[in-house]
Amino acid sequence: MNPTETERPARDSASLILLRDGADGLEVLLLRRHTDSRVMGGVHVFPGGKLDPADCSPDALAALDLAADQLLARLHEPDLSPEKAAGLHIAALRETMEEAGLLLAEGADAQARQALIDRQAAGESLADAMATLGLRWQASAIWPWSHWITPDHPASGPRFDTRFFLARLPEGQQARHDGYEATEAVWIRPRQALERHAAHEIELVPPQLMSLVQLCRHADVASAWNEALAAHPPRIQPEACEVDGERILCYPGDPLHSVRERALHGPTRLRWVGRRFEPLGGFDSWFE
Repeated sequence: MNPTETERPARDSASLILLRDGADGLEVLLLRRHTDSRVMGGVHVFPGGKLDPADCSPDALAALDLAADQLLARLHEPDLSPEKAAGLHIAALRETMEEAGLLLAEGADAQARQALIDRQAAGESLADAMATLGLRWQASAIWPWSHWITPDHPASGPRFDTRFFLARLPEGQQARHDGYEATEAVWIRPRQALERHAAHEIELVPPQLMSLVQLCRHADVASAWNEALAAHPPRIQPEACEVDGERILCYPGDPLHSVRERALHGPTRLRWVGRRFEPLGGFDSWFE
């Protein structure tokens, strides 16, 4: 669906799906947002947040290990500027550092990570601190995975235009929650996360739910990474409707969606029931 003049604007944001190989297979990092958060309080999400104007500044772009034109080509969004494309990569990396304590940067040992935290706490800008410490963001360590746009529906809350990226857990680093925006950090197998959502043990929202469905198809990090490398990131803008009195979100490929070509594996419809999203056909329909 193309934006119209009556649509509420969607705020640019970026998110990083951190993966690692666990004893029982592929695991993904989820953070539980603080229950007092105005947006998605208490929900388990991937690290991420809004694009900051500073992410697109010349100083910020100078701290990247790849050129802005290269990063634009990865996203397959010709309407973006190179600076914004690069800024979205930085936003995903920056938010992951702030929320999960993971620094994907050249020279990012424990001492450098702590020094970066200390300099920011003292009021130094992130770009200046990175330059002083000789750190460069590893945009080369992340890869576009999907592009989600919040539907323009009054019940959807704030709208976001979010680019999701994949990354491996950096060697020698451990995830931690910041205690402010996030109150828990958990590594979990994708299917297990869906099972816990079905059991009402955790709360997930559609971009996380549908991303976990895609990741269930992969036995290890290499498999998921190779799929991302081989495909353009799908653009997904759910469309809200009512079917038999139920609020439904439809996805590309569904007969009620304006885009006829399927973008994702799994169900093409989720229903809103009990203030949470579920597939219409029960748990097994996640994998149909």
